Amino acid sequence: MKPAKIQVVYQDDAIVIVNKPAGILSIPDRFNLQLVNIYHFLKEEYGDKIYIVHRLDRDTSGILCFARTEEAHRELSRQWQERTVDKTYCVLVQGTILQEAGRIENYLGEHPGIPGRMVVTKRDGKKSITEWRVTERFKNYTLVAADIKTGRQHQIRVHFTDMGHPLAIDPMYAKRESMFLSEIKTRKYKASKEDDEAPLMSRMTLHAHQLSFLHPETQEKVGFEAELPKDFAAILNQLRKHGKAK
Repeated sequence: MKPAKIQVVYQDDAIVIVNKPAGILSIPDRFNLQLVNIYHFLKEEYGDKIYIVHRLDRDTSGILCFARTEEAHRELSRQWQERTVDKTYCVLVQGTILQEAGRIENYLGEHPGIPGRMVVTKRDGKKSITEWRVTERFKNYTLVAADIKTGRQHQIRVHFTDMGHPLAIDPMYAKRESMFLSEIKTRKYKASKEDDEAPLMSRMTLHAHQLSFLHPETQEKVGFEAELPKDFAAILNQLRKHGKAK
């Protein structure tokens, strides 16, 4: 059964493009196969022939591509491996980035003492490249368009953390789980005395906005885009109203 928020953006005989909501896994969990994930949903919709091309973190929203044939999977895997795919993310980070654009190139590997966490390291690390440009600045935050040339685990999260600008919300790397209107409006905001303030957003400020590649059958360039989800858009609306950079 289709979870309410999963949106199939495009489909043909070779590929399926999905707009993945935050909070839903891209592929089955190793320990709990009952958790909702995009892969199982697509297998139910299209039969057993669904192939994983890439994935997004559970709390990352946006464009995700799957193949429907072995041939399409092989061709798409080649493009991903040869780094000819364009993948652009919307990223809200902490602090003001003064440069207009830049390129981060280093090596990422597993943290030696914290399972699931990645660090910048040349020891057993894999080369990772992120190109970025500032799209909007706020008083305490910066909105960035990040184009990842490699697809390492937690790449964007670690790259911007290492740069001194972790995601606005990231429990692992920024130790922050939510954002509240009171943080943006500061003195102008008065919370209700009766109720605790509800967060504007409670997941990573990371969205896979655009994806383009050569169609595996026609070899024509195709591109797909996913609008910002409501929670992410709400954060930006409030920052534009109350947190514009001077």
